[in-house]
Amino acid sequence: MTDTTDRTGERADLAARFPYLHAPQRWAWGGIDAQFSVELPPDELITNIHVVGFTEGRVVLCRDARGHWFLPGGTREADESVESCLVRELREEAGARLTGGPVWIGAHRAVTDSAEPYRPWQPHPVKAWLWGWAEVVVDSAPTNPDDGEQVVEVRAVTPQEAQHLLVRGREAWWGELISLALESHARQG
Repeated sequence: MTDTTDRTGERADLAARFPYLHAPQRWAWGGIDAQFSVELPPDELITNIHVVGFTEGRVVLCRDARGHWFLPGGTREADESVESCLVRELREEAGARLTGGPVWIGAHRAVTDSAEPYRPWQPHPVKAWLWGWAEVVVDSAPTNPDDGEQVVEVRAVTPQEAQHLLVRGREAWWGELISLALESHARQG
């Protein structure tokens, strides 16, 4: 069996085990059609980065002023590297820092209906949201810059509670994303 056949089989297995995550998505809030894949996109398409932050076996979640729970991460700035964006977003939203390198587990490749890019330097209309996990420590309060989400709470919860909080009122794929991160984390640990 060739390496390509192995990767194709692995992707098919993951899609079968995580059907909601791999199903086509419509993100109405941004006029975006998205499709998840474990195949990582080229750097120039990545506009957003998010991680499942693990700390002592728990998952770091942020809650904004509207009451929504989310994984730390956000939009890349002009000429910002993926890792620099991750470091900045962890500090801004979770008051956290990396204690090990990130492990990228997949991405949503997205196409927007918008006539213009979200930020002038971003690719348009095709872009990608990168998902991964990393070991982190929460050692300060979120910096909450004026142009970002206003985080009112950061909490390290069990993976099951993270799944519950992220899925509540949202699509089921959030829970499967946590499961995929847990599997990858277990393989690395």
